[in-house]
Amino acid sequence: MPSAPDAIVLCGGAGSRLRAVTGNAPKVMATVGGRPFLEILLRQLSRHGFRRVILAVAAHQHAIREHFGARLFDLHLAYSPESVALGTGGSVRKALDLVESDDVLIMNGDSYTELGFYSFLLDYHNSRADVSVAVVSADGRDDCGSVVADRDGKVLRFEEKKSQFLSRYVNAGIYLASKQIILDVTPGLPVSLETELLPRWLAEGRLIRAFLCAGKCTDIGTPERYRSAQQVLANVELEAT
Repeated sequence: MPSAPDAIVLCGGAGSRLRAVTGNAPKVMATVGGRPFLEILLRQLSRHGFRRVILAVAAHQHAIREHFGARLFDLHLAYSPESVALGTGGSVRKALDLVESDDVLIMNGDSYTELGFYSFLLDYHNSRADVSVAVVSADGRDDCGSVVADRDGKVLRFEEKKSQFLSRYVNAGIYLASKQIILDVTPGLPVSLETELLPRWLAEGRLIRAFLCAGKCTDIGTPERYRSAQQVLANVELEAT
């Protein structure tokens, strides 16, 4: 039975599109259901057996540190601060210096997905994938990039527009990856995980799998989605400590 690896949560988003409704708070500190959005994610990770979480922080990092501290919900929290914007891939590479496990879970800090983490981890290990990407059904959405996979779950390509391939999914922003593949990324350079690293690894012949999640993915990236999340996530993870 695979044990939960260390997790990296990307908390660097300043939430500029949300300032009209949340003020100057960093995106992960936006209030959803009466608590910071990041608290919902940390409760979820704790409930699924994760014990070490590295928070990749940038804007307003002190507000995040002061609120969550070093231990919460049976989690040990460490912080990977950025003085310059490194993009999602650069943030992960920097935070990797604090990762102690051989594999690492990576998740965006602005979305909540109803994901069975144990099944996700088991599929990753059994397939011997270099990277696994949690995906959800596109359900007609065409405002975001898609993941195209075959019937066995092997990713064929990442693209921005509709596909004629077998399956088209939306990237849920949660990944499992070997520590080694991320160590190959040049430290200190801005790079996108989604638009640069994943397509590069795929072109190099790395095995990338799509893990289909039956649950919903709710993000707070725009004022409209943030308002919707107030109802959808009002009571989620309240029992998890």
